[in-house]
Amino acid sequence: MTRRASFFLFLLGLAVACLAAVFQKSPGYMDADYYLLGGLQLAEGKGFTEPILWNYLDDPEGLPHPSHGYWMPLTSILAAISLLLTPFHGFAGGRIIFLLLTGFIPPITAWLAWGLLPDRDVRPRRNMATLAGLLAAFPGFYLSFLTVPDAFGVYMLLGAGFLGLISARDTWKKWLGLGILAGFMHLARADGFLWLGVAGLASLFPAHKGHLSRITDHATRLLLCVAGYFLIMSPWFLRNLTAFGTPLAPGGARALWVLNYDELFSFPVAGLTFARWWASGLGAILQARGEALGQNLQSVLGVQGAVFLLPLIMVGLWKLRGKRAVQLGVLAWGVTLAVMTLVFPFSGARGGFFHSGAALQPLLWAVVPVGLETFVAWGGRARGWRVTQAQRVFGAGLVGLAILFTVFIFGTRVLQKEESVGYAEVEQKLVELGAQPGEVVMVNNPPGYFLASGRPAVVIPNGTLGTWLSVVEKYEVDFVVVDENVPVEIRQLLEKQAQIRPANFLSIVQVGNFQIYRVMMGGK
Repeated sequence: MTRRASFFLFLLGLAVACLAAVFQKSPGYMDADYYLLGGLQLAEGKGFTEPILWNYLDDPEGLPHPSHGYWMPLTSILAAISLLLTPFHGFAGGRIIFLLLTGFIPPITAWLAWGLLPDRDVRPRRNMATLAGLLAAFPGFYLSFLTVPDAFGVYMLLGAGFLGLISARDTWKKWLGLGILAGFMHLARADGFLWLGVAGLASLFPAHKGHLSRITDHATRLLLCVAGYFLIMSPWFLRNLTAFGTPLAPGGARALWVLNYDELFSFPVAGLTFARWWASGLGAILQARGEALGQNLQSVLGVQGAVFLLPLIMVGLWKLRGKRAVQLGVLAWGVTLAVMTLVFPFSGARGGFFHSGAALQPLLWAVVPVGLETFVAWGGRARGWRVTQAQRVFGAGLVGLAILFTVFIFGTRVLQKEESVGYAEVEQKLVELGAQPGEVVMVNNPPGYFLASGRPAVVIPNGTLGTWLSVVEKYEVDFVVVDENVPVEIRQLLEKQAQIRPANFLSIVQVGNFQIYRVMMGGK
């Protein structure tokens, strides 16, 4: 790839990201709200703390609370850097670095494709690599997530860099670099730890064997990978030891034993145990994983394969199966699918596999040109196509479909009402009603509410009205904001109780789809 072509792809990717960003006024979903909030806390010198609770998995004592007890911190660190280095504030400032990262995805995809393509004349090889980069510039489902503070973009870049480095010449820098990249991938997402295993496997079976085949050489490569990983992750392990008493935050371990997605918001969490999980019955356990597999395979078709690209991706992977990067990439994809289906079925089906699979997406785009070339070659033999012309026409058609697919998906998503906008209206009403700074609200999306209001917030727990009362009492909640996501039976109980005096929850006002309740407990 030439620098000129790479620069063009960067500008195109950046332009698409910036155009999309015009239509996004807020992060739009809790993950991105949370990462942006973490970045704001860091930029303001408040460290890894948070004025909200979005789950109770680590049995928090109160507010403020150590941050990133479930999600990893790299995205928030990047958001903080963006806020510190740009003159913009809030969402506008925190997203700048993610727009830039999105610009780099097309050229790094083209670079990865260039390294995978068979040796041939420079011009056809460059054209095929450019096609891969163009597909990455119009990323379908991913676009609306790449342009907000989330791990998608950085995970794509790290995954592409990792797989590209796999094929590099065997030196100590390569193995140390793979460990460093695995460390950053873990710092971005909890499942990034799996990539250390991929790096270790690569070190035991290097692509270029040469004369290095002794056990000591394998051990040296493996140790370099591990050293690179700990170079990045050790500070975070030390922080967790200080904040939680363990190298890994305790929230993720309890998430292993939930029986449905809503139990991620359980309170108290003492009941989330292996014994209870196993007592639910093998049939229920297998059914949940079967349903997760179905959802994740739909993601493979609609998200990773964008429907029309999937056949070409499969052909391309098969044709390039001798490449070590493809072999390890397919292995990483399979392990990720297994973890997000068997270990974390509920989180995996609700977006975990979608998030984790982003690391492999540049590889999938990179092999499309080989799949297309194979298809066109078949057409030349069986249908008498003019191969060069057909390659050009079908390549342009794929890019055109990618543009239409991306525009349709993005338009459908961003037209949905974003919760944080409604939260700003709710906060305005609370202030009008006399709510004081620092009074706590219980709501479905605490980070989104804090970004819209600056008010500390805790999440509505999964459970009965009695569970709500327990949370209200422990975390000294003053207001409860209910929307359509709350189960109907809970809403009915709230309405019934609000008519009783004295009441625990006093209904005071309706704002759009939100019902606001004042808490009436004890001395309140």
